[in-house]
Amino acid sequence: MTLEGRAWSGQAPVTAVEVSTDDGATWRPAELDPVDGHRWAWRRWHLTWDAGPGSHVLAVRATDADGHTQPAIPHWNRGGFANNAIHTVPVLCQG
Repeated sequence: MTLEGRAWSGQAPVTAVEVSTDDGATWRPAELDPVDGHRWAWRRWHLTWDAGPGSHVLAVRATDADGHTQPAIPHWNRGGFANNAIHTVPVLCQG
């Protein structure tokens, strides 16, 4: 199956996206589509995943040209702004 999405940094162009299918234990590089339009635009990515039966937890993290990678835990601030932490999605694949 193909996993796909969009990534955006807000600080610099996205240069890498990684996908985990095991709740962050391992990461695989996703393929990035060419930059479409402005260099600060959202960057489309995709990854082919051989989804086996069972429970999985998907996670995606992006890295930008300045070396910023999405954190696993959001940085605290009083207003709750700029929460760009990695989000996870549990999935159940039936065989």
